[in-house]
Amino acid sequence: MLGCTNGVGIRIGRTVSEQGWLDAAFGTFDISVIVLAACFAGILLLYRDRAAQIGKTDIVVAALFITLVLPPVTSLSWFAIAALSFYILIFTDAGDSGRRGAIILLATTVPMLWAPLLFNFFSKTILAFDAALVAVVLDSDRVGNFVEFADHSGDLMVFPACSSLPNMALAFLCWVTVNELVAHKWRPIDLLWCLLVATAVLVVNVARMSLMGLNHDYYRALHTPAGETAINVIIFGVTLGICALGSKREIFPRT
Repeated sequence: MLGCTNGVGIRIGRTVSEQGWLDAAFGTFDISVIVLAACFAGILLLYRDRAAQIGKTDIVVAALFITLVLPPVTSLSWFAIAALSFYILIFTDAGDSGRRGAIILLATTVPMLWAPLLFNFFSKTILAFDAALVAVVLDSDRVGNFVEFADHSGDLMVFPACSSLPNMALAFLCWVTVNELVAHKWRPIDLLWCLLVATAVLVVNVARMSLMGLNHDYYRALHTPAGETAINVIIFGVTLGICALGSKREIFPRT
């Protein structure tokens, strides 16, 4: 709870100071609803676990964890959560509920820590990949992360905020959260379901950028807070729908 609070609290405070309470709340404080739900679900499952006994090593690990999450550094908090989740899964006798909670919290660090870290190192390549897909759809020329508008009236720049990587990371988190909440039994076909949900998010995001790349009118219409909200709702609906289909045996058991 301390790690998640510090991990999201700093971003909430920054968003409120920049946008005000109303705009920040409307944009869910620049934090995905999937992340908030995953944090709540992971913590809830951990609190339900009563199988493990606290040992001396656990106390030492807890002290180290608190040391890492106390500084107001978001990335440090998520790293501590990842390390603690690994510790619970590998070195403790946690029960089924505790293990599922640890898996969810570990997956939460993917969009909050590992995906941004990956983007920092390979941002040019990732943005160029998104731009290349848009260029193929529009049949336009591309230079780096710049794609020529379909009507040849200028260039569309693929910004970091428009990258497909963050949404794909959130789709992965949604898949893990839904599966662990319903105690879905892992099967090899689940890899295909996970790939499907990530691909669907990629397709929706590329379609959005391709529409923006038709001309300046489409760009101005879609590159607005309302347009961003609409796309986020579509991506969330597609992600949750595919995740539900993949876990339909547990979500919709036969009576």
